[in-house]
Amino acid sequence: MPLRRREVRVKRRLDALLASHDAEAHRRADPVSFVHAAAREDRELVGLLSASLAFGNVVAVRASIARALGRLGPDIAGAVDSASPRVLRRRLAGFVHRVYRGDDVAVMLAGAGRLRRERGSLGAAFRAELDATGELREALARLSDALRGNDPSRGLAHLVPDPRAGSACKRSLLWLRWMARPPDGVDLGLWDVPTSLLVVPVDTHVHRIARNLGLTRRKDASWRTAEEITASLRRFDAADPVKYDFALCHLGISRRCPSRRDPVLCRGCVLRSACTEWRSSRERGREALLELP
Repeated sequence: MPLRRREVRVKRRLDALLASHDAEAHRRADPVSFVHAAAREDRELVGLLSASLAFGNVVAVRASIARALGRLGPDIAGAVDSASPRVLRRRLAGFVHRVYRGDDVAVMLAGAGRLRRERGSLGAAFRAELDATGELREALARLSDALRGNDPSRGLAHLVPDPRAGSACKRSLLWLRWMARPPDGVDLGLWDVPTSLLVVPVDTHVHRIARNLGLTRRKDASWRTAEEITASLRRFDAADPVKYDFALCHLGISRRCPSRRDPVLCRGCVLRSACTEWRSSRERGREALLELP
């Protein structure tokens, strides 16, 4: 189905955002920088830890990731693959990040080590679940089940959420994006997962900008909202719908996209001509009439 007039405008603006976005500069301040700095054999584990802790202010998040990695030592894979849950708990004793405690992180990493011993890697474990279920959401849910173990604490259930419960699971999908998308200076392409199946990680920034661009009308940051935004982005690139995520997220984090129309901040925004918050109701109404069958 051909793109509608509005969709053409949005795609052009999103492509312009990608072209103008300084991905390398933003990567240095992003949790994914820890993954790039890690040894190759450690990267899926550092990615799991970094994405799982990506909750709150980015400065505090980066400090917590560095602190947790420091507790585990220089050989992350060795620590996770060989250490018992008791040893991991001891290494992470006293660690706190927001609602998460060292015990929560230790149980998650113990689950990761168990999966790696059984399947060879977390990527292989996820791919096996994807092949078995044929559905990304259920495959991710099964992987999360294995990482949490039985009877998870409240903190652990938040650290490793269950996609079946309906939340957007932003941090889990962020980890998956890092691992699955081909290496582009941000994502690393370590796992054999079709990018066409990925779902956009929806945080408050991506959700707000997606609503402004008409990619969704939903007001909740839920899994259904993430799927709806992804379906809209898939219209622009069916093979790689989440390629816009990093640029969109950092547009919001940088506060260059305000929560409401601002003549000063919005003046130089590359998305302005496609933004429903900026464009007048008369313009939007005229466009809607033009797109009627």
